[in-house]
Amino acid sequence: MSESTLRHRAEAPKRLGFAIVVVSTSRYNQLKCGEKIRDESGDLIEKLVKGHGYSMVFRKIIPDDERAITEEVKNILESDSVDVAIFCGGTGITLTDITIETVSPFMEKTLPGFGELFRLLSYERIGSAAMLSRAFAGTAKGKAFFCIPGST
Repeated sequence: MSESTLRHRAEAPKRLGFAIVVVSTSRYNQLKCGEKIRDESGDLIEKLVKGHGYSMVFRKIIPDDERAITEEVKNILESDSVDVAIFCGGTGITLTDITIETVSPFMEKTLPGFGELFRLLSYERIGSAAMLSRAFAGTAKGKAFFCIPGST
């Protein structure tokens, strides 16, 4: 392993705080109406985060709405507790899928390799439908942001 890789690992934070933002108008409306909802993707992400010993700062369901997504990005950027944000949903190709378009302008750096790897791994599981995936990652104010599909 290179010296710079070892240095980066040594300097990396050992404790990370995560925020999970599920972007789904249908689930948001169900929640608003007091209905019981199933959020398998959010549940899986939370299980993986906690299973690796990281802390869950918050988890929220919001609609596919530019204002709502923007508000969450700003809250995360201002938070001292959140190091990593995962936006789950709203990454497809329909007109209402605006998560990436809303989150990306806030990013100082993008990580194109994340989307490429995500699609490769998806292709191995689901075949050519993986090409319709628009996974995205970037960084802003020292925080990592990931936008991933809402399907588990």
